[in-house]
Amino acid sequence: MCGILAILGYHEAHLQRSKVLDLSRRLRHRGPDWSGLYHHQNFYLAHERLAIVDPASGDQPLYNEDKSIVVAVNGEVYNHEALKASMEHNYNTQSDCEVIAHLYEDFGEDMVQKLDGMFSFVLLDTRDNSFIAARDPIGITPLYFGWGSDGSVWFASEMKALVDDCERFETFPPGHLYSSKAGGLRRWYNPPWFSESIPSMPYNPLALREAFEKAVVKRLMTDVPFGVLLSGGLDSSLVASVASRHLASTKAGRQWGPQLHTFCVGLKGSPDLKAAKEVADYLGTIHHEFYFTIQEGLDALRDVIYHIETYDVTTIRASTPMFLMSRKIKALGVKMVLSGEGSDEIFGGYLYFHKAPNKEEFHRETCRKIKSLYLYDCLRANKATSAWGVEARVPFLDKEFVDIAMSIDPSEKMIRPGERIEKWIMRRAFDDEEKPYLPKHILYRQKEQFSDGVGYGWIDSLKAFATKQVTVDRMMANAMFVYPHNTPQTKEAYYYRMLFERVFPQESARLSVPGGPSVACSTAAAVAWDEAWSKNLDPSGRAATGVHADAYESSEAHPQTSTVEEISKEQLKLCPQVVVAS
Repeated sequence: MCGILAILGYHEAHLQRSKVLDLSRRLRHRGPDWSGLYHHQNFYLAHERLAIVDPASGDQPLYNEDKSIVVAVNGEVYNHEALKASMEHNYNTQSDCEVIAHLYEDFGEDMVQKLDGMFSFVLLDTRDNSFIAARDPIGITPLYFGWGSDGSVWFASEMKALVDDCERFETFPPGHLYSSKAGGLRRWYNPPWFSESIPSMPYNPLALREAFEKAVVKRLMTDVPFGVLLSGGLDSSLVASVASRHLASTKAGRQWGPQLHTFCVGLKGSPDLKAAKEVADYLGTIHHEFYFTIQEGLDALRDVIYHIETYDVTTIRASTPMFLMSRKIKALGVKMVLSGEGSDEIFGGYLYFHKAPNKEEFHRETCRKIKSLYLYDCLRANKATSAWGVEARVPFLDKEFVDIAMSIDPSEKMIRPGERIEKWIMRRAFDDEEKPYLPKHILYRQKEQFSDGVGYGWIDSLKAFATKQVTVDRMMANAMFVYPHNTPQTKEAYYYRMLFERVFPQESARLSVPGGPSVACSTAAAVAWDEAWSKNLDPSGRAATGVHADAYESSEAHPQTSTVEEISKEQLKLCPQVVVAS
């Protein structure tokens, strides 16, 4: 992942080149390999590069032949070779992103429809000083935009580059394009599922499998070492299995070897570590285990909130282990990983989907979840890895794969107790007796949320630690007055909010974070599926009681039914010494 910053139409007396460099430096963790800055009249485009494709010559910003069109891009264009072959242009680099400048030259603003990838970009046409900015369909790559008091328009990969100079800023919505000519935003991505109408296409397991394999293989486009984040659950295991199966036939496999690297993180003895090791052994990958301690996780919270730019409880819980793991991955010299985000949203994989009342509400909830991914799991996966200069690619959010999966009759996705567990249609699609992708018990392993799977003590310890930080009862009693927007409902949420406000005190910053009731990662609308949920609004998967087969075998082993006060002393005694293995 790279970092981009664009300042467009500023008042010349108010902005020096050194100031732009200072702001761009705030994004350098995303792109530590090179820095580029383009200046034209009262327009700046800055770029911090993470070199994945064409490390030698692909520095940005990038241009068309006569340099009248300039573009700064964060992301990957997987179909760049086919696009280049379809146009007659001279290319200055082998970068996948250079094609965007030439596409604009030939097709104008509509060219964004031709891109297959994950991307956020800002393009300046110096012929008339017009500009556009666009973001990929689901919002895999982050983008924010804001407005200066001098009338300037700003864009940045992270809001930390905007907070000091913009009067107001917002999250740039996925699947949208901003046009200076039109004077605003328009949605360019309009798939059939976006309207939430109920699809009826029959389930074809082979078509689903082929679409996913294609999505994984195209993401093996890289000129640097890479691997797969492997938790041992269905989603990451399928990514690893498909990547491992096809790696030898790809350019990346020929360049870096046919044996896949996999990575897992967890507390000692966590469910994910055990399951991931079993999958890695089965696939024959070079597997790396990283252990973190509860204390190390607690110590990282301030940095996590600064990098992820959120105070959402679920996101912070899951981001912390991923943040720590990404640092270890980068230390191994790896710059790109594949990850399994998106499957639970597409297929109703979260445990609360067991309570979906009918196929119509099941489907609408999956649509709502996909639409909000950019605020949660995409935000986490991108920023937790980018904090250390690692790029995360997500095959489940491939545009073609999403369109196919969301066209299937949702009755096929619904859970049927005793017959079908969550994500059954993906499990069935990869249940190949002749050439198994995974062992049966892994293929049909039940869902673990990442923050639970890294170790059940993690969440309990977070709650206990927060209780020690938010010690005065009137802090919670007056929370609605201190934080009227998205008022914290628990001491854990209150503590995260305090940390967030210290680094991002702006009103625009707090408004960028989603809120509302949730149970086991549900949207607010799905809380109504079970009357009891409104009394137990815990975003952890443990809140969906009665549907998990193995996670909570005894209250003695997992004291989540105790009060935070009861567990706090015992949990904080359990912080082991530092252990790292690979």
